[in-house]
Amino acid sequence: MVTTEYPDRPAAELGHVRVSDLPLDDIRPSPENDQLYRPVEESDPEIVKLADSIGRHGIQEPLLITEDHWIISGHRRYAAARLAGLDTAPCRVANISRDADHDRFMHLLRECNRQREKSLDEKLREEVVSCTPEEAYRSVMEFRAQKAQVEVSQIAVAGQKTRWKISAAKMPFLHAVQRVINERQEYWPLSVRQIHYALLNDPPLIHAGKSGSAYSNVQRCYKALDDLLVRARIEGLIPIEVIADETRPVVEFNCHHDCQSFIRQELDVFLKGYWRDLLQSQPNHIEILAEKNTIAPILKPVAEEYCIPMTVGRGYCSIPPRFEISQRFRAGGKEKLVLLMVTDFDPDGEEIAHSMARSLRDDFGISQIVPVKVALTADQVKRFSLPPRLKAKETSANYDKFVAKHGNDVFELEALPPAELQRTLREAIERVVDIGLLNHEIAQERRELRFLEDARRRVGAAMAGQLDSDRRL
Repeated sequence: MVTTEYPDRPAAELGHVRVSDLPLDDIRPSPENDQLYRPVEESDPEIVKLADSIGRHGIQEPLLITEDHWIISGHRRYAAARLAGLDTAPCRVANISRDADHDRFMHLLRECNRQREKSLDEKLREEVVSCTPEEAYRSVMEFRAQKAQVEVSQIAVAGQKTRWKISAAKMPFLHAVQRVINERQEYWPLSVRQIHYALLNDPPLIHAGKSGSAYSNVQRCYKALDDLLVRARIEGLIPIEVIADETRPVVEFNCHHDCQSFIRQELDVFLKGYWRDLLQSQPNHIEILAEKNTIAPILKPVAEEYCIPMTVGRGYCSIPPRFEISQRFRAGGKEKLVLLMVTDFDPDGEEIAHSMARSLRDDFGISQIVPVKVALTADQVKRFSLPPRLKAKETSANYDKFVAKHGNDVFELEALPPAELQRTLREAIERVVDIGLLNHEIAQERRELRFLEDARRRVGAAMAGQLDSDRRL
């Protein structure tokens, strides 16, 4: 073994350094190198070129290793030497042990690679090891404390929120609610009204110790249910997300920790968002109008199944949604506009159906309109023996007309079981479409989806290969 002094590096940085020819089997690549920099792979074209040069000219620059034979600098030369079939390699052995002084080892690993070209993330990881753990922790804590300061005038939080725990007497009521929620899991999130009407089918006792507290279709019971749902969700007895509140929208942004997670997300959904217009060959344009948000989750899967636009009016629709319906109809160039409307069976619900058709005809000049009241109808109320919610509101402008024709009881859509409401909508759709043309479009969509899935896999594999190649360079 040849040993010489190596005077080029400062003693303060490397200590006493000697050059030795060592067996490659005795030299160990440092795992920290792969954590800081791109992993060295023998299949890398640059490593293959370096191996060819080493095979012809030998290793021109010795590897730098620790006394316990961990590589500080020279991982690429080491890999190329093995690929070239060498048994030994010249090494500069620094007066340092990786295991005994790991912090200094990491510092040297960074310093000895400072001149190489690096990606942004490699530079970031280098900076992490440029300071001691104590310095890093102190700096981060100071920065967080500084950023956490809020220079605004704060309100004083007054009072204390106290909620009663759910008592043993309330547990049968809670169990009845949980059964309803579990039975309707495919329709989550639910509204309080959906749970309310489901409980009327087999009314539980609101209080187990009071025989006269059977759940009924009155405001007092509805309020007791609402209170129970709040407390059960806070106590973790019912998942928070089971009950929706569509009237309080939340805005979030699709942010990522880094571009890698974004690329992974995009590849997962790449070419998966295709929807064929299944009604493009139909002679008529079809739209669904729902009166309120609480039934939208029930109707949406059916609307998606047939690719039918759905508008949720939250009562009477404003001008913009009506205008958009008229624009979609005209853009399609179809013969007629078929409106499938789903509203409550009460004075305003009945009038909403007429109002929408009348507005599209008189305000937007669409003469060929086919308005259809899908639900809730007087026939459905009778057929399913639905419980009335309350009495018709005398303040409604449509009160007299409704009461004269149907009586004083009013009924809500939530009283109809979700599966029945979906079945009713499907039947209404299939009465107004050409089934043969619809089936033709569905068959064509399936052929297209097979093609897109094949293309997605090919492109995904190609992109993954390119990313791996870029990472190795």
